[in-house]
Amino acid sequence: MRALTAGRPDIAERLLAPWREVAGEGLWLEVVTYGLPGLGAGSLRLAAHTLTLGDRLGIPVVATNAVRYERREQHRLADVLDAARLLRPIPFRAGRLDPGERYLKSGAEMAEVAERVAACASAAAGRGRRLIEETARAARQCAVDPVRDLGLGRPHLPEPYVVGAGTGAGDGMRLLRQRCAAGMTARGLDGNPRAVKRLEYELGVIATLRHEAYFLAVAQVVADTRALGVRVAARGSGAGSMVNHALFVATANPLEHGLLFERFLSERRTTLPDIDLDVESARRLDVYDKIFERFGPERVAVTGTVETYRARHALRDAGLALGIGPRTIDRIAASFPRIRAGDIRACLAELPELRHLAAEAARFGPLWRLAEGLDALPRGFAMHPCGVILSSAGLLDRLAVQPAPGGAYPTVQADKHDVEDLGLLKLDVLGVRMQSAMAHAVAEIRRTTGRHIDLDDPGHVDLGDEATFELIRRGSVLGCFQLESPGQRDLIARLQPRTMRDVIADISLFRPGPVAGGMPARFIAARHGHEPPHCPHPDLKPIVDDTYGVVIWHEQIIAILAVMTGCDRAAADVARRALADPGRLARVETWFRTRAAERGYGRAVTEEVWAIVREFGSYGFCRAHAVAFAVPAVQSAWLKAHHPAAFYAGLFEHDPGMWAPRVLVHDARRHGVPILPVDVNASLPFHGVERTGDGWGVRLALSMVRGITAPESARIAGGRPFVSLRDLWLRARPSLPLARRLIRIGALDALRGEASRRDLLLQAAELHRHRRHGTGTSTGTSTDGQLPLGDELDGARASGLAEMTARESLGAELDVLSADVSRHLLTHHHRLLAELGATDARHLQAMHAGRPVLVAGVRAATQTPPVPSGKRVIFVTLEDDSGMVDLVFFDHGHPACARTIFHSGLLLVRGTVARRGDRRTVVGQAAWDLEEVAAARRDAGPQAALELLGRTEPAPTPAHDGTAAPAGRTLPDGTAGARLHPWSDLQVAGSRSADLRRLAHRGPGSAG
Repeated sequence: MRALTAGRPDIAERLLAPWREVAGEGLWLEVVTYGLPGLGAGSLRLAAHTLTLGDRLGIPVVATNAVRYERREQHRLADVLDAARLLRPIPFRAGRLDPGERYLKSGAEMAEVAERVAACASAAAGRGRRLIEETARAARQCAVDPVRDLGLGRPHLPEPYVVGAGTGAGDGMRLLRQRCAAGMTARGLDGNPRAVKRLEYELGVIATLRHEAYFLAVAQVVADTRALGVRVAARGSGAGSMVNHALFVATANPLEHGLLFERFLSERRTTLPDIDLDVESARRLDVYDKIFERFGPERVAVTGTVETYRARHALRDAGLALGIGPRTIDRIAASFPRIRAGDIRACLAELPELRHLAAEAARFGPLWRLAEGLDALPRGFAMHPCGVILSSAGLLDRLAVQPAPGGAYPTVQADKHDVEDLGLLKLDVLGVRMQSAMAHAVAEIRRTTGRHIDLDDPGHVDLGDEATFELIRRGSVLGCFQLESPGQRDLIARLQPRTMRDVIADISLFRPGPVAGGMPARFIAARHGHEPPHCPHPDLKPIVDDTYGVVIWHEQIIAILAVMTGCDRAAADVARRALADPGRLARVETWFRTRAAERGYGRAVTEEVWAIVREFGSYGFCRAHAVAFAVPAVQSAWLKAHHPAAFYAGLFEHDPGMWAPRVLVHDARRHGVPILPVDVNASLPFHGVERTGDGWGVRLALSMVRGITAPESARIAGGRPFVSLRDLWLRARPSLPLARRLIRIGALDALRGEASRRDLLLQAAELHRHRRHGTGTSTGTSTDGQLPLGDELDGARASGLAEMTARESLGAELDVLSADVSRHLLTHHHRLLAELGATDARHLQAMHAGRPVLVAGVRAATQTPPVPSGKRVIFVTLEDDSGMVDLVFFDHGHPACARTIFHSGLLLVRGTVARRGDRRTVVGQAAWDLEEVAAARRDAGPQAALELLGRTEPAPTPAHDGTAAPAGRTLPDGTAGARLHPWSDLQVAGSRSADLRRLAHRGPGSAG
């Protein structure tokens, strides 16, 4: 094309020669024109020259429009995307903008384009029509038959011989039976008639569906994962299979927990079963590598995921395209919650915390419209975080793959739904950080005590351990899998779990659907004897007896349908699935009522049961899921109860939950676990357990230091002990920024003698100057690792510089470690809070409900989950040096305080005490940025701070005034089966917790 643009068809012909030799009759030329002048790309003359060249050389030509967008009016979005890709605003790209013609044109429009090209090329009559015909012929040759070419509609599983079976017919099923029999013996179930019968039933279904290769492949992956020393656990409905239990894929015995195989697989289901595997997040790619090694690259790929535009990215890219300043557009984008780009203008109009932005919206012109236009458009393609494809050896013949970013794994150019339609085994290998945290805890126990603990061995870890459940009932569950959120702690306080079964129920109840239906309250009332359990009919008592008459799980819906209609459980599961489809719901109801009447159930019973089935059947929770979640939940709580130091070391190392490390630091101290600071002579590259005078503590890792590299960390850990800063400098060779960070947080305090941290900062600068000049030290000795003579830079000598203040030290910790380690963030505000009459978390628990209260703390979590009322409610957790305070802000108070809540790290809140079980929470009425209050006191005295709090009159307490907020717009919630506020259930604006680096002291921390 460049040769034709330059007017050199001879060069173009020469360049085409090798392509003609390789492609032969498969070579085509493309003409594209947007009516642009000149001979450049998109011009009519270039298209005509291309047509002439093709006709002269006998190469067929096709006419396309190089479509980029669906409708003509979307061409400005193309300009925005180009500006984002090139990092060059539209005003600086004049003359190179999209022509507005690259939309999906109709057949008539393309015929007109073809005639114009033929006319410009002075071609014979009818050439335009033939150009369209050639294009249609090319399209027919490119057509793909989904069934013939892609294997759509039939499964493509790994060949059984890959996992040890023979190549003959039936060898795969024979091997599966052998392995199941061995597993039943190993688990002590071979003499259990119920278990053996259940296994035989499941094997019969698997044989009928010819899915034996699926189970053998999954079992092989699990076995290989364990052989790597990686923790692995199955989750999902597959945990309800006795075959999976026998193959050691699933831990829990399905008979002990009432799990149904039909929820996982049946002869009535045409789709492949689905088993998800939780592995250690830190070792997930090791598992991937083993899968590729075991099954071969011709059978394995990973799934891809398309990253699409949402509000914040859309605003940033549209702002860049319009030339809006980076700081301004950052401020705008950060003001929005994590929402769809298509909702930007609605959010701007409706959210009270965006009113300040709405007031100036007009000055940003088309920003909002352009950003909304980017909604859901692809922004990038990435490797899916968990999806692995296993197939027969012809995988690469059926599907296109591309290298994942970094080139490590071939990635299928299809999403998860397409993969399932193509009959491919999609195994979700989820990297779960809690699994890594527990593995690290177990490794630290073994490193420090020599004791080996297998968390999955009942002989090592009793899942009914009383100390563990006492910890859970106290609500001391920060860091515990699935139990640590504020909502879960609230539910635990009311439920008071005592057994594994209670934890399974707790996890199941804490879901949008059950919450919307009021099931937690009914379950808790019945469990504690406040209300008698209710069962609609004696036949259903065995199904709902262990949940006190409350229907929680899919398995219960399946069993109810089977009992009252007489159908098998496979058919009942089909009916359960149909409950989520409004088009099929009426037929299911008619079928249920008819069959129930035929079996003698009265109208009142049928009405009551149908109401339960209709309400909870489509969005209830799978009991097998809950069992799979409950096992690691109790395991993590067991570690916290019996080995707390190792537990916290695992949390710090892998950061598995919703709480920032600084929250866990103070939670550890409240549980009697000393947190030992970073020390160049004691810290390891990882967070480790260390014996102290008070028992076991956690030594913070070198890796916690911002900006440290793995080689730097290894050199420090490998070079210990150091005797001075100079010794560290010469043998560990840290960069100057790293040395400064280590000094500022006190990691060299044991080496400094009488010198202050400022003295060490000055010495580090001098050492750096000598290194840059190639002299090593002022004595002129080399820096090859040998210690120089002389004491010119002896770290023990003081230079007379003042020591860093406590506030500066705390600021250094926040800046470098993102945690307040030496003292709590609120320490410097204790005097102010006492003057204001604030109550801390510990004393709040003794207050009576309904009392007014003032609380303060570091914002540790912020959420806006869906609630049954359909209103927007903000839940906030504050953390002070005595504990946690959970607060709720109802919607009519949001205009006054929502922006402060979302964008402040330290909060002061006025509200009313509420009681939840034996816990106390606060219904918030007004909120202030504590730093602003502290600044007012500092600048104008205590009275100024009091006056600042008095400016806003507290609103009536929403929990007690009986006044309903005005009804607003709501959306249907398919998960909860209710209505929800349009801006609930989103990641909030700003950050979920305090931005610690913004709170870091920015005073003079340098040597001078």
